[in-house]
Amino acid sequence: MKLKLDDKGGVVLLDGKPVYVHDDGKEIAFDAASTVATISRLNAEAKGHREEKEAALGRLKTFEGISDPMAALKAMEITKNLDAKKLVDAGEMQKVREEAIKAVEEKFAPTVKELETIRGQLYAEKIGGSFARSKLIAEKFAIPADLVQARFGPNFALEEGKIVAKDSSGNKIYSRARPGELADFDESLEILVDQYPYKANILKGTGASGSGSSQSASQSSSGQKTITRAQFDGMSEQARSAEVKAGAKVVD
Repeated sequence: MKLKLDDKGGVVLLDGKPVYVHDDGKEIAFDAASTVATISRLNAEAKGHREEKEAALGRLKTFEGISDPMAALKAMEITKNLDAKKLVDAGEMQKVREEAIKAVEEKFAPTVKELETIRGQLYAEKIGGSFARSKLIAEKFAIPADLVQARFGPNFALEEGKIVAKDSSGNKIYSRARPGELADFDESLEILVDQYPYKANILKGTGASGSGSSQSASQSSSGQKTITRAQFDGMSEQARSAEVKAGAKVVD
C-alpha cells in the first residue's frame, strides 16, 4: 500500500483525505481521525478485558485449596440450614417471651382492674364532688351541677391527687388572683365558662326578654325549658343527652 501521487509528485487528496493505492490496485481515502478513534476504543476494550481477568483471578484465590467444588456446595447448604435453625430458635425464644409477658399480665389483671376502679372512684369523689359542692354553680348557674359537669367535666383531671383544669387547647389554667399558681376549681370553672360561647344560656340572670320581664328567654310560657337549635348543636353529646333527659325542648 502506497500513497497516490499526482504528476507533480504531490499527494492526491479525496475529501481532504490522502488516497492510498492498495496492492490490488484499489484506491482508498485514508481517514486518519477515524482510525485513531478506533485504535483508542480497541485499547480501552483490551484494558477492560485485562482488568476483568485480573479481578476474576483475584476472586478465584478465595477458593484456593478447594479440590471438590460439589462437597463445598454441600457444606454451604448445611451451614445455611444451621442458620435457619438459629432463626427458628430465635422465634421460639420470642414466643416464650410473649407467653411469659401474657402470663404476668393475666396474673396482675385483677389488680390493674381494681386500681382503675379506685381511680374512677377517686375521680368521681374529687371532681364530681367539686361540681356538686361548687358555690359558683349554686349561685350563678341556671342549670344543675350534673349538667355543668357533663359540659365542663372533661376539662378537669387529677394529677398527683390534685384537681387540674385545662382549656380547650390542653393548657393548664392558672389563677388570675394568684399569678403563677394553678387556679382552684371554682376559678377554673369560671374561666372556662367565660370562654364558652353559650354561657348566657347556662348562667342566671341572662337571656331576659326585657328589663321588666320575669320570664327567661330560655323558658317557654308553660314553664318548659327551651333551647335553640344552634345552642343545642353547639353542646357536647353528654350535654345534649342531659338536656333531653331534663325535658328541654329544642326550637328552631
